Amino acid sequence: MVTIGAIIYEPGNTTRNKTGNWRTFRPILNTEKCVKCEICYIFCPEGAIYEDENENFRINYDYCKGCLICSKECPTNAITKVREEK
Repeated sequence: MVTIGAIIYEPGNTTRNKTGNWRTFRPILNTEKCVKCEICYIFCPEGAIYEDENENFRINYDYCKGCLICSKECPTNAITKVREEK
């Protein structure tokens, strides 16, 4: 039997909870190096990368946990990391 704490009754409920304030590193996206391949968008486990009205990709730091998967997967190294300052 699964305990009640392991069941998500309402999918997508984490969008109400900002989770980006506990990361160690912050990904920085250089839009000049970005070729808009969408790999960062696809691989981001938190859905923190989005396309803005000008079709440029951006990072929503309210939800970015700093896993840096986006940086590791970027074929043009358009995403770098910096240590998060508190």
